[in-house]
Amino acid sequence: MISPPFPLVDAHHHLWDLSHNRHPWLQDEPMIPFRYGDYRPLCRDYAPDDYRADIAGFAVTATVAMEGEWNPADPLGESRWMAEVACGAGFPQGFVARAFLHQDNVHEVLAAHAEIPLVRGIRHKPDGITMNDPAWRRGFAALSAHGFSFDLQVPHARLREALDLAESFPETQIILNHAGLPADRSPEGMSAWRKNMALAARAPNIAVKISGLGLAGRPWRADDNIPVVHRVIELFGVHRCMFASNFPVDKLLGRFGIIFGAYLAATADLSIADRTRLFRDNAVEIYRLVVPK
Repeated sequence: MISPPFPLVDAHHHLWDLSHNRHPWLQDEPMIPFRYGDYRPLCRDYAPDDYRADIAGFAVTATVAMEGEWNPADPLGESRWMAEVACGAGFPQGFVARAFLHQDNVHEVLAAHAEIPLVRGIRHKPDGITMNDPAWRRGFAALSAHGFSFDLQVPHARLREALDLAESFPETQIILNHAGLPADRSPEGMSAWRKNMALAARAPNIAVKISGLGLAGRPWRADDNIPVVHRVIELFGVHRCMFASNFPVDKLLGRFGIIFGAYLAATADLSIADRTRLFRDNAVEIYRLVVPK
């Protein structure tokens, strides 16, 4: 049993039931290009019991589930299904739903999401569209009326766009997914990543999830990723970072214990108060979770 002297919140994981719910990227051929390579092991149901088995030995007291690119024709279906799952399983305590911010019906979709208490925020990967697009920004502007945060997943090369977005909408909390995706660990690649992450860190309403740090073609290794953890915390501070598993996606590369064990080791020199923020309190505050005592 791994028992750190603070409770854990997993700020980013997925659940899916492919036998009843459609996820094109997990079910259609040909498979999509994916940053970890072959992802066929993900193309099966991942239920609450599977997640519980993966976190065995860790005192995870609450979780935030992330949209899993459900059927794009039915953006509300996943939120409704996840609310049913939470009632039965006791988790997740929060859900980040999907909405296509540039579409004409975004206001209706956001209002419908807001009627589901589990929904805390929205994610829409701006693939093929800039964050300066007027239609996309009109949708983004509507988030604050519902109290929604926004999860942003883009390569770090686009973080100048993210900085401008954050400065234009200071009332909306943005959570950068997967530490800005530092896939290129060459000296040149890491220099560009640090420069772009420093840009994003200038906006006080951008927080970061330390997650999704795996590298294609190799197992998840602490030596690869602990330097990334240290630099993210250095740039954003302990009040704007949180740890997350990105399971089952990162299960392709390593067990939960390997990943969270490395996170625990990376923060061993910090105070209990700072570690509690990183592993629990920041996620609770940013996603407005009600968690067990």
